[in-house]
Amino acid sequence: MTEKTDWRYDGVRVVKGSELDANTAQTPGMNRAAAITYARAGAQKLWAGTVTIHANAKTGAHHHGEVESVIYVVKGKARMRWGEKLEFMAEAGPGDFIYVPPYVPHQEINASSNEPLECVLCRSGQDPVVVNLDITPIEPPEEVRWIDPIHKH
Repeated sequence: MTEKTDWRYDGVRVVKGSELDANTAQTPGMNRAAAITYARAGAQKLWAGTVTIHANAKTGAHHHGEVESVIYVVKGKARMRWGEKLEFMAEAGPGDFIYVPPYVPHQEINASSNEPLECVLCRSGQDPVVVNLDITPIEPPEEVRWIDPIHKH
């Protein structure tokens, strides 16, 4: 005998912006709030939430273990630094996506001195892996532009 799926409870979930959970792994300089997790929505393979970095602030250097991350910039200007000495840099604005591969040491910076940086964050796993690192950045970082067969410099 096969059980019928109850789509009312096993279907689409909506998590209101006012219902986000701030009880998640944090990195100095940023505030994360969970929206889609196993506990909140039954998600098995991903995590999604919001990230806010206050004006002129930057996070500490960190990585997320084996987890892949995608950051979508909603408002403000993001400056990403990455590498063993945070020696590489790129910027993103509203409508831009940022991909952070597993184990990449990185730092998110709000490039604006007067408005918050607001982003949506999606990760490839449920575990809230945040490994904070003690890295002294080199100055100045090398700017890296996205160049591939489709996006010419």
